[in-house]
Amino acid sequence: MMIRTLSAAAVLVGLSIFGVAQPAFAADASAPHETITPAFTEAIANVPGKTMTALVVDYAPGGKSTPHRHGQAFVVGYVLSGAIRSRVNDGEERVYHAGEHWTEKPGVHHTVSENASDAEPARLLAIFVADTKDKKLVTFDKK
Repeated sequence: MMIRTLSAAAVLVGLSIFGVAQPAFAADASAPHETITPAFTEAIANVPGKTMTALVVDYAPGGKSTPHRHGQAFVVGYVLSGAIRSRVNDGEERVYHAGEHWTEKPGVHHTVSENASDAEPARLLAIFVADTKDKKLVTFDKK
């Protein structure tokens, strides 16, 4: 119970970065930003010192995230609805549709993360596997 409480606190600390810092570093002030909602946090029982955290990311039509990194977390992005355009590092830009997923290795630069549609909303489940002591799941690029 103590681990779950500490993990939940870590998510809330990490989410403050999403909710407060992200708009301050927006790449395009005219584009709508994502809305991030915590889904769950669980210590991984068979991997001591690691925690799995899931966030639901909602993009309004035309919504974008500022380029960012996820530190040493391993990330899985799973599209729940709509279509998400994504690119990491200098890789190929790709559009993922509902039911598709991608992974991000620790330390990569997530240069594009946005709704692929200007007319329909999109929703993404982002799952992070990180050191339990990591409190910052995202670092947005500064202008």
